[in-house]
Amino acid sequence: MRVFVTGASGFIGSAVVPELIAAGHRVLGLARSEASAKALAAAGAEVLRGDLNEPTTLQAGAAEAEGVIHLGFIHDFNNFEASIQTDLRAIETMGGALAGSGRPFVFASGVVGLVPGRVATEEVPFDPKAHPRAANAVVALGLAERGVRVSAVRLAPTVHGPGDLGFIKRLVDIARDKSVSGYLGDGRNRWPAVHRLDAAHLFRLALEKAPAGSVVHGVADEGVPTRTIAEIIGRKLGLPVASISPEAAGAHFGWIGRFFAMDQPASSALTRERMGWTPTHPGLVEDLEAGHYTD
Repeated sequence: MRVFVTGASGFIGSAVVPELIAAGHRVLGLARSEASAKALAAAGAEVLRGDLNEPTTLQAGAAEAEGVIHLGFIHDFNNFEASIQTDLRAIETMGGALAGSGRPFVFASGVVGLVPGRVATEEVPFDPKAHPRAANAVVALGLAERGVRVSAVRLAPTVHGPGDLGFIKRLVDIARDKSVSGYLGDGRNRWPAVHRLDAAHLFRLALEKAPAGSVVHGVADEGVPTRTIAEIIGRKLGLPVASISPEAAGAHFGWIGRFFAMDQPASSALTRERMGWTPTHPGLVEDLEAGHYTD
């Protein structure tokens, strides 16, 4: 299958591309920069130069492909509404190119905010009022009614592995800056995670066989206590570990504080059963112990 991939050179995309190629698929990757184009070509992918703000380019990429994996998102938190609108236009554009074809459209989403304090399963629907990206996901899943084999891969908030610059890297940087590895309250709130190579494998499985309108969960660790995360970071950095009060969360953690305070366990039991997906790579604790976040 010839697969058009947005976000193809990103942290997850750079694992999805070789996963697809190794399985015999051909990849057409969207590349905004020359560096991204070179990286994709070196990985064995074809390159389409452009970005998410170019509907004509997205339409052409989707029209030329036998399937689409949409990983790209502009993470501009200073202008988040514009990022949401760009993502919505991209979904509508690529979905329109696939309409009536029965071809697969797999898009990335997340499990954060689904049912705080309870284990989120694949059967929990997106709530468009909960988060702007959830509203986009509802639009995307609606493509099933237009003859697109659309599916959502809801990822854990931490997709980890060497090269990760996300939540865990930020927590390590904060610990270094504050000279203490902190957690909020009693640290029992749970943080789901998945290794990026396991996530990449799930994206391929969804492309190949997820039914139209389905939701799968890219979650390997259902929920690691945040105190455990802080304790490993503290030990690896040789720093004290301390509870941070909710009132001090903003000053200590900055924007990440409200996410780190959430209790967000999530299950992938149905995904494993229905898709035959079995995570085989290191879990979050093992990855933290390996030291590549802290060395």
